[in-house]
Amino acid sequence: MQPELPFSSRRSPVVCLNGCIASSQPLASVIGLDILKRGGNAADAAVAVAAALGVTEPCSTGIGGDCFCLFYDARTGQVRGLNGSGRSPRALTLDLLSGLGFSEAQPPSVFHALNVTVPGAAAGWCDTIQLFGSKKLTLGEVLEPAAELAERGFPVAEVTAHHWAKWSKALEDAGKALGGNFLINNRPPKHGQLFANPALARTYRELAQRGKSGFYEGRVAEAIVDVVRRNGGVMTLDDLRSHSSAEVQPIFTDYKGVRLWECPPNGQGIAAIMALNILENFPMKEMGHNSSGYLHVLTEALKLSLADVAHYCADPEKVRVPLEGLLSRDYGNQRARLINMQAAGANEHGAPPGSDTVYFAVVDAEGNACSFVNSTYLGFGTGLVPEDCGFSLHNRGANFSLDRSHGNCVGPAKRPYHTIMPAAVTDAVSGRLLCCYGVMGAFMQPQGHVQVLLNMLEFGMNPQRALDAPRIYVQYDKAAGNWQLSVEAGVEQGVAEELQKRGHTVLWPVSGHDRSQFGRGQVIAVGCWWDPAAPEPEMSARVLWAGSDPRADGCALGY
Repeated sequence: MQPELPFSSRRSPVVCLNGCIASSQPLASVIGLDILKRGGNAADAAVAVAAALGVTEPCSTGIGGDCFCLFYDARTGQVRGLNGSGRSPRALTLDLLSGLGFSEAQPPSVFHALNVTVPGAAAGWCDTIQLFGSKKLTLGEVLEPAAELAERGFPVAEVTAHHWAKWSKALEDAGKALGGNFLINNRPPKHGQLFANPALARTYRELAQRGKSGFYEGRVAEAIVDVVRRNGGVMTLDDLRSHSSAEVQPIFTDYKGVRLWECPPNGQGIAAIMALNILENFPMKEMGHNSSGYLHVLTEALKLSLADVAHYCADPEKVRVPLEGLLSRDYGNQRARLINMQAAGANEHGAPPGSDTVYFAVVDAEGNACSFVNSTYLGFGTGLVPEDCGFSLHNRGANFSLDRSHGNCVGPAKRPYHTIMPAAVTDAVSGRLLCCYGVMGAFMQPQGHVQVLLNMLEFGMNPQRALDAPRIYVQYDKAAGNWQLSVEAGVEQGVAEELQKRGHTVLWPVSGHDRSQFGRGQVIAVGCWWDPAAPEPEMSARVLWAGSDPRADGCALGY
């Protein structure tokens, strides 16, 4: 039985000048900082952190999953994006699933091998370094600290130990034992217990030596295909060999002088942008932080944007996504008019014109920033571990629809609706970087992006306070046929009761380890732009301010 998770400590934001890392594991933050000190830039350090988190937090992330990143280039002022998500096997069709007795009403178990899409992280790491890296460090130099950590072992952190146990039990309850060596004496490691993963160290070194072919061809690829096919999946060596990442043009919206950048579909970053386009029609600051009026409007805006994204978000290489219409301010205004200030709405999707995860942030001394997310989706994903490889395979294909008329319907060589979404914020006029940030946690991610940004922009909170503040989480309960609103402990009881009166199905107070549903975020800001009483911009513009979510084990570190 895990003890309750107390929220008894407080943290100040980390302030520094030369470089900063914020991640959910201190050991990973240290590795990223070392890469910066050795002359690497934000992209190099981000890949080093991603690899280290795959060692220390395998119940959330790993090389068997996908990644997305945004890179702010200080020299050009450009924000560039990389989609490191994988595609479904070419043999995965709706007819195949139907023939196996699966349907939209009765899909495969989320842990089924049929939900393994090609893991995109390995290629994403290589491409991040190739496209955005400093060229001062090799891939081997970037990955070796994580390989050494895996080989040597590390003590497991507290929140990680809880989720390790939770997800191994979920697999067990589903009749799927967690594969590989992720258990010690058949049990998940406890807080403070040493855990080593020499097989993962070997996989990292093969990737370092051979590049992408060290993962998508040869020993590792053969082990992936073997474990998938032995468990009823249909992946082939050719599916792996033909994988590629995609450099993408980030999407954005302007809100009260700042520009929020997100990756385009198949990622769900568009949901945060659409929610802000709706919220700009309301006096959010005047309502008061986490008041009943504020949380009501926020909830309704999130329901509207999430309903649209669930309907329209899909692989743009396979279906037409009406991106321009969804991003338009006119459509945001149209959706805002549907919000009744006194009552919760059902909030179906509209018709626009043209009809467990880790997040971390890095800013380097040159002012470059890398906003990065890497995920195996639900805990250990499928829990399937390719032999002697040291990582589990994700279950991202569980997000496909089995409705033939849906844009996100399962199909061959197709990227599914994807929850992971890094974000960056720049000044809407000058283009100067204001922060890179994110909030991990499946469908909580766009909701966390909006809440943390509003905490800073509307209410003047520094990055740490913005992450500490209680949050809400809106989700659609298919079984009950309604929206549920989880409200974190720290929001006043009277506020929860008022939301109930307005017709919301409210779960309050959510506390202890259940707080994990509100995501785990990281923020690195450049200058204290959120503070109306800040000193002159030229005096503080170089100072980095960073926060790390108390709902995770991590920390921000700078030098």
